[in-house]
Amino acid sequence: MKKIARALISVYDKTNLLEIATALAQRGVEILSTGGTAQHLRDAGIDLLDVSDYTGFPEMMDGRVKTLHPKIHAGLLAERDNAEHNAQAEAHGIGSIDMVICNLYPFEATVAKPDVTLPEAIENIDIGGPTMIRAAAKNYRHVAALTAPSQYPQIIADMDANDGCLSEERRFELAKAAFAHTAHYDTAIAAYLTDDDSGRAVNTAEDSETDEFADDLTLHFKKERTLRYGENPHQRAAFYRTETTPGPSAAWANQLSGQPLSFNNLLDLEAALEIVKDFETPACAIIKHNNPCGLATADTLKDAFANALECDRTSAFGSIVGLNRKVTIQVANTIREAANAGVKVDAIIAPSYTDKALRALSRVKRRPILEVGALSASEPVLQIRNITGGILVQDPDVHDMEAAALQVATKRPPTDEEIKSLLFAWKACKHVKSNCILLANDTRSVGIGAGQMSRVDAAIIAIRKAGEKAKGAVLASDAYFPFPDGVEIAGEAGISAIIQPGGSVNDAPVIETADAYGMAMVLTGVRHFRH
Repeated sequence: MKKIARALISVYDKTNLLEIATALAQRGVEILSTGGTAQHLRDAGIDLLDVSDYTGFPEMMDGRVKTLHPKIHAGLLAERDNAEHNAQAEAHGIGSIDMVICNLYPFEATVAKPDVTLPEAIENIDIGGPTMIRAAAKNYRHVAALTAPSQYPQIIADMDANDGCLSEERRFELAKAAFAHTAHYDTAIAAYLTDDDSGRAVNTAEDSETDEFADDLTLHFKKERTLRYGENPHQRAAFYRTETTPGPSAAWANQLSGQPLSFNNLLDLEAALEIVKDFETPACAIIKHNNPCGLATADTLKDAFANALECDRTSAFGSIVGLNRKVTIQVANTIREAANAGVKVDAIIAPSYTDKALRALSRVKRRPILEVGALSASEPVLQIRNITGGILVQDPDVHDMEAAALQVATKRPPTDEEIKSLLFAWKACKHVKSNCILLANDTRSVGIGAGQMSRVDAAIIAIRKAGEKAKGAVLASDAYFPFPDGVEIAGEAGISAIIQPGGSVNDAPVIETADAYGMAMVLTGVRHFRH
């Protein structure tokens, strides 16, 4: 056990600071402090000694130099059981410092502001704080390093139980947290200075020739909570997220009601929200196992939900619903009517809800209901996938297709109505696991074949699910048709038009098959694989 005799307190976040400072003062601990922290403590009647009086050296350079002094750092780094260290400290009049309470300038909050300038960001790079924290954490056998207000209650309880002492085990736990704290802080600074304040490590593909992916990529996520289990009950799991929100997202959604989210809930809520964010008009996505089983846009959100549901009511049982407008009582009642007809909705995510809608939807007590706020435009966030021993990093698939960019490949060009449906289907299919075939009529899906090893199988599944609705529908394929067989199946089902990337060595026979069935076919030149 190590008794705390002298503590240095210098914090930006003063949450609950008086509680631990009072506990230290009541135990006769000498308190050193600086600047605004010192004034805050004095105003509360806590006796302390200014660091400048302790070191005999004034704060200078607009506060940039406060604690960077041998009397501070030798007092933190001296090993109390090292005779040579003790002799040097005594020769220079250096006393031991047993505890540092320090948190850092709000760099991430500063750079998150849309109008922040580089000089402002630079001024919020803390130097003395991380240096003290690292020194205290390095010497954890003798010094306690506190870096978060959440640590204060446990430290006060430990000192109360142990006559003002802390165990080496506790100091080691604090040291691990301290180094994680400074590592995250430095990562945020490095990211910002490389124009990487949203977790990105590279610029967009357009300028990749001059600015390639970074050689070193450091990621930091903070644990939000431990989950009940992972994809299956025998798997442990936890939910981590970024320190600040990148914009509307499932990870940062506000849960208004329902049971705690599961691992699979979070994945499906993310998929649902990311789909509806892609559409400007009222949109609804109904998700099962990270794939849409129904997707539609309409003039009203109520109609978008109803149309999405009609794509595959059977698969919609136990689904996650994503919506891109405020949910009104009319929309809530439509969801409740579907539930009364046997369609179980497990969770809902949307920008917001009226009070009546929330009360109506919350009658299902266990169903999570999440709001994310207005779906304003935000910078695309780098996508990261884990593989054993590494990660894969890529830009998000944000490519948008305009009608003017479509290349008509068949003898018959698509009608204006077909083009509208084709563009909807093309945008929708990029959110479906590959291989994907998606059938649409107007701006609603009518059949989806997802995640198949064969594109022909994906087409067969989509057409089977659509049934009679396949006749006159359009078809989107996320990648090219390697052979004409998939197009032939579409023609036999009465598909009127196809949108696909093109680029196969068999493009000519594929197009000839479309012509044989009187279908229109347009090529995008872009692929939408989603593994």
